[in-house]
Amino acid sequence: MIDTRDVIELRGLVVSGTHGVLDEERQRAQPFEVDVDLVRDLSAAGETDDLSKTIDYGSVVTSVATVVGGPHCELLEHLAQRIIDAIFESVPVAPGDAPLEEVTVTVRKTRPPVAYPMTSAGVRLTRRADRR
Repeated sequence: MIDTRDVIELRGLVVSGTHGVLDEERQRAQPFEVDVDLVRDLSAAGETDDLSKTIDYGSVVTSVATVVGGPHCELLEHLAQRIIDAIFESVPVAPGDAPLEEVTVTVRKTRPPVAYPMTSAGVRLTRRADRR
């Protein structure tokens, strides 16, 4: 089945944060890589070439960076949920505009604290606006 939903994709945002269970992770910032998918009807933006008819991804990036650079989370799952909540709260919907339907966030530790070589460890969460 082909997914015909409109999606804004943000890939590879790198922000330092102090998240994790280990004491070392709490004391020394490490890089986290974040991907975001925003599902919303983008037909009005495509037809009008009007920024106000889409999502300003610059403000979304700022929201994500604020969460990752903010207070400590032990689990990546909790960090990803906090990012999703911040995105839903920060994306304005003007009367008559299409709402933000769904957000998918992937968070990866690029230096996971394990005993073997590994590129990253991460989680991907998807939340629909109508099921938050």
